[in-house]
Amino acid sequence: MSSDFFPFDELTYPEVAALPRDTPLVLPLGWGYDHTALAAHLGNPPQIGLLPALPFGWQGSDLDVPQPVFEAVLRNLLGNLLEDGFTQVFALAPADLRLTTDIPTVSLPHPSLALSAAEGSLVTLLSNDDREKVLLIPIGHTEQHGYHAPLATDTLIIEAIGRGTASAASGYATCLPVYPYGVSTHRRSFPGTFNVGGRAFEDFWMAVMDTLVGRGFNRFYMLSGHGGNCSFLVNVVKYIGERYPYIFCATAWLYLNGPQGAAALQARRESPIGGMGHACELETSLILALRPELVHLERAVDEMDFIATPSYYMDWIEGGALIANPPWDDDTRTGAYGAGSLGSAEKGEYWLKVAIEEKVDHVAEIHEQYRRRRERRPGR
Repeated sequence: MSSDFFPFDELTYPEVAALPRDTPLVLPLGWGYDHTALAAHLGNPPQIGLLPALPFGWQGSDLDVPQPVFEAVLRNLLGNLLEDGFTQVFALAPADLRLTTDIPTVSLPHPSLALSAAEGSLVTLLSNDDREKVLLIPIGHTEQHGYHAPLATDTLIIEAIGRGTASAASGYATCLPVYPYGVSTHRRSFPGTFNVGGRAFEDFWMAVMDTLVGRGFNRFYMLSGHGGNCSFLVNVVKYIGERYPYIFCATAWLYLNGPQGAAALQARRESPIGGMGHACELETSLILALRPELVHLERAVDEMDFIATPSYYMDWIEGGALIANPPWDDDTRTGAYGAGSLGSAEKGEYWLKVAIEEKVDHVAEIHEQYRRRRERRPGR
């Protein structure tokens, strides 16, 4: 009997909660492995869950970081699954890569370069010909999005924005493959939610930036599709700017966050303040535009009973002077913040278009900042 492979990140978190805890779950390093060989190695179980692949970081991925830094990320991700009660969790690694023995690993033959999942062909991640472009670095996450939206929501959205921006500004920007894991301090409340860990996340991205700067790239835009990543990316941007003062590296709070984006949200939204937060009117609309088959709108539960005060409340462009991190369980029963039931593909298509336009404008500003600062410096 052949094993049935399923994409873990296309599930909702209640579907993850319902999985038998002896279901094998596999985190691939790159794409393109032989699934038949993988199933045989695992004893041909009835089903095998494939987690979103790590697109780079390991030795041979075309964007390497020091192995202890990479393994800290990998160890935390696999540990999340063990904490959720799963008993068979594995990294799937190229046969010539030697990981630390405490990381459960399936080793299979694999090309040393990254394999494009979309195109099915061997590619390098970066071309040296693109070193004068802004390098877009989209970072999503794999986490719960209420009863109705997939774990991959943040990743799918920021991937579409990154690719759309690179396409619209093709002479001025290029884009890395989306990175599908970030930081969620609330992960224990909702099965299927991962947490790289703040320190490991920052260390990993600092090491990635070291590698990229060493290869001659000097303009970067770190795109975040997940709110929990943002404060840590600010730290990375600050540290890397101090380490390499001749580059220009920027990030931003998610997307649709400037005047143009805020106006676009206000023009089409139907929910009041509190209706756009997480698995909300906005995110649900975007996923309906991108992958409608993954959305179960009939399961959506609107939750807008956030414990709000004038200086601390929840909405897409967060308001108030206070920054805090209370337990999610205080404010949501289903994992959603906002009015997911109001999502529509039509609104999602509009908001995605504006989000890309916003990022294209940011690309132009990053080029301008880099140029003008170089011109002002002594010796240029």
